[in-house]
Amino acid sequence: MTLSGTRLGELVDRFGGQLIGDPDLLVIGIAPLSDADERHATFLSNSKLRAQAESTRAALLILTESDHLQIGAGFAGARIITPQPYVYFARAAQYFASLAAIAPPPGIHPSASVSPYAVIAASASIGPLVAIEAEAVIAENVVIGAGSVIGRGVSIDAGSQLHANVTIYDYCVVGKRCSIHSGAVIGADGFGFANDAGKWIKIPQTGRVLIGDDVDIGANTSIDRGALADTIIEEGVKLDNQIQIGHNCHIGAHTAMAGCVGVAGSAKIGKHCTFGGAAMILGHLTIVDHVHISSGSMVSRSILEAGQYTGFYPLAKNADWEKTAAIVRNLSGMREKIRTLEKSIKLLTEEKS
Repeated sequence: MTLSGTRLGELVDRFGGQLIGDPDLLVIGIAPLSDADERHATFLSNSKLRAQAESTRAALLILTESDHLQIGAGFAGARIITPQPYVYFARAAQYFASLAAIAPPPGIHPSASVSPYAVIAASASIGPLVAIEAEAVIAENVVIGAGSVIGRGVSIDAGSQLHANVTIYDYCVVGKRCSIHSGAVIGADGFGFANDAGKWIKIPQTGRVLIGDDVDIGANTSIDRGALADTIIEEGVKLDNQIQIGHNCHIGAHTAMAGCVGVAGSAKIGKHCTFGGAAMILGHLTIVDHVHISSGSMVSRSILEAGQYTGFYPLAKNADWEKTAAIVRNLSGMREKIRTLEKSIKLLTEEKS
């Protein structure tokens, strides 16, 4: 936020929408309905909160046309009418955050260890105790936070930011404008072993991790490198904290995963999918575009049709679980048989009476 604030007219010029109110009115940032005061903008994305919106003290309310009509004169401040208030809020919040942000200075901190064979753009910012190995290429306006380790041959494209203590293993690729949070590990070995008479023989993991543009990766998330081919994270993917992506996975563009999701190796996931927290995806499965998995669900088979999927089972011995699962799959047919039997019994009872 800034002390001088931003004019409402400037917000509309940047992000569109229909302004009802004074375009010269200043706001310093966005706050929730309950906390906003006369310095703030706020937003209504859930019509169930209309009563709270009417009583907010905010200077500006961002809302839909239908909510605007329903609230009427209940809210006395300015309004911006837009089809997607939550999206408008996100973009405006980014703008206010950019006004308050302090850009790290370009250059390499004296305590950083940078190979003379690495290529570092002059506008990049390399923090304290960073290690960058030979053949790494760090593009314009990249920010690498303190204690991060960049392996041999890593490529990080323009405008990406690594927070403190991120590790990127050899020859992995990070696209433009990515954000990788602390503790994330990109390109560690995948879990690949062959069993030889009870002893595990390690399979070398020689692939890479390829990350597209505008990808967000949360704290302590791990993305394993491929065994032979590459692990691929397409553009716009959003990964929360503490997620595990196994080797050779392919995650389609603009897919989003909440915290603690686990994806086993060689799973292929489509575009625009969502996964609730702690969902689990077994390896070697295919999930098509626009599939939405509920929190805590176990995906044990490929999903070839878009839609919402949920799967919760109580823990049981595997043999018992499989029997239960088979029964559940047949419930629809059993229901129809029961209805048919009920009709037959009713007819027989009526005939006797």
